Amino acid sequence: MKEIINKLIEHKSLDKETAKDVLTKLAQGAYNNSQVAAFLTIYMMRSIRVEELEGFRDAMLDLCLPLDLSEFNPIDLCGTGGDGKNTFNISTLSSFVVAGAGQPVAKHGNSGVSSVCGSSNLLQHFGYEFTNNKDELRRSIEDANICFLHAPLFHPAMKNVAPIRRDLGVKTFFNMLGPMVNPAFPRLQLVGVFSLELARLYGYLYQNTDKSFVVLHTLDGYDEISLTGPFKMITGQGERLVNPEDLGLSAVLPAEIRGGETIEESARIFEEILRGNGTKAQNDVIAANAGMALYCASEEVSMTDAVEAARESLLSGKALEAFKKLINK
Repeated sequence: MKEIINKLIEHKSLDKETAKDVLTKLAQGAYNNSQVAAFLTIYMMRSIRVEELEGFRDAMLDLCLPLDLSEFNPIDLCGTGGDGKNTFNISTLSSFVVAGAGQPVAKHGNSGVSSVCGSSNLLQHFGYEFTNNKDELRRSIEDANICFLHAPLFHPAMKNVAPIRRDLGVKTFFNMLGPMVNPAFPRLQLVGVFSLELARLYGYLYQNTDKSFVVLHTLDGYDEISLTGPFKMITGQGERLVNPEDLGLSAVLPAEIRGGETIEESARIFEEILRGNGTKAQNDVIAANAGMALYCASEEVSMTDAVEAARESLLSGKALEAFKKLINK
């Protein structure tokens, strides 16, 4: 590791195979905590290269416990986090809206590291018990149209890194990897990322797969469609700039989509929205993100129709029903 760290300090980058090898050894506990912290810190101070990201991704996927849900053709809605915006749990809420609209979901999530309340914190608060039992997860997606994949149960090799990430308490390249390493290997993927540079890296990597994907980044820094301004949308057909008005929606203020300061407060906001008591701004942001997932999953629906289908799932109670079925499995 000493040689790798020195190489990176000299502003050199790793090729794909070296990056894969380093992350594999890191996951296997071959390096001490100080070396791992130094390695992670370097990538907070400089941009990650596409070959490095690809190598890290491949190592994580090789080490994970795979889950075959291909018969359901599920979509994952996952943000990188790390945007520092403290929004309410948009991707988690949107996942239940998508499930309520009829599209199966395999949601990959984790506890918050650089945020107060990650998707795992939220579901745990409501009494959901994490599992990597394949039969249980298949029943979840059959009954509720959604299953939840708690990342640590599917990436056991990462247990050596988790305490260091918690101690650092800031985004690392593992935030960048989260959406890429869903153990169900979904063919459909909606990803929100915290920078335009990373959005383009994701787009490049996904173009070399068989995925149908949409990568999102709002230009004022959100890792999702925040409706606070225009956002970039990258698909297999290229990159485009989209305004809220293009989705039939109005712009919102950052304060209107703030999240809670505690897990309990975040859960209260989540439940209020899911029960149909959200503000117009909250409902619109959910409709936009869930709608984009439905758009990703279907080649036949327009963006505006997909947004309206998402809104109907939320306000009719179908999303809430999916949530209740998952929690009460």
